[in-house]
Amino acid sequence: MTVLHSVDFFPNAALSVTIEPRQPQPDFPEHHHDFNEIIIVEHGTGSHIFNGQPYTLSGGSLCFVRDHDRHLFEHTENLCLTNILYREPEAFCFLSGLEKLLPQEQDGNYPAHWRVNQGVLRQVKGFIDRLESLGAENNAYAVANRELVFMQLLVLLRQADQAENRWGADGRLNQLILWLDDHYSEDVCWEQLAETFTLSLRTLHRLLKQKTGLTPQRYLNRLRLIKARYLLRHSEESVTNIAFQCGFGDSNHFSTLFKREFSCSPRAVRQGLDIKLA
Repeated sequence: MTVLHSVDFFPNAALSVTIEPRQPQPDFPEHHHDFNEIIIVEHGTGSHIFNGQPYTLSGGSLCFVRDHDRHLFEHTENLCLTNILYREPEAFCFLSGLEKLLPQEQDGNYPAHWRVNQGVLRQVKGFIDRLESLGAENNAYAVANRELVFMQLLVLLRQADQAENRWGADGRLNQLILWLDDHYSEDVCWEQLAETFTLSLRTLHRLLKQKTGLTPQRYLNRLRLIKARYLLRHSEESVTNIAFQCGFGDSNHFSTLFKREFSCSPRAVRQGLDIKLA
């Protein structure tokens, strides 16, 4: 497995925070770091395999990655993001108690993946611009300013998470996307779903296309197919059973969509053949 080292990403040893834009982020094999990072997605879509579990990224997604977490990106489609890299809290010069603002593992569950609305995303972009403007200066004022901006960013993200992003159409769409992550295998009526989340059907289509670049049905199909590919790789269930478990009523239709999406058949994945993702 590839290990990414801080010496290759931090301009100097005195820096506790730096940024690494990926515009776009290509497919990248499984790796871990000797530093931590926050992934903030501006737009596009991609599959994020985090400690062996698949997640779908789109505009407004963010993920906290610890130094020992394994992850990879695949099937990316114009996935534009910024990585905010940071060292362990004890490496910060002017901040103490920083770990209290970071996600905490509880009962073996680490809440790594969140979503933020467009308003929060714009504020995040402002903090990223401020970090970028500070460059690699390592005098006391620059170090203190950089750490202060990072703390303000963490406070913003934690407050946004606690507020659950429910306010406004964009926040309600985030809740809808989170609902799809948990209920992707169910029959989905878009009209009913729009009503449930107090959105017009037209607004749902427009905002989801804006965030992901995909129509609602194509986004749902991709979500189902990514889950199916994970099961093909990591379970002994038959292709037919996996198709049904992931919301496809017909295994032949599932195989057609799967091959169109990933340029290989479900059985090729089951057999462990190399996949060249589209």
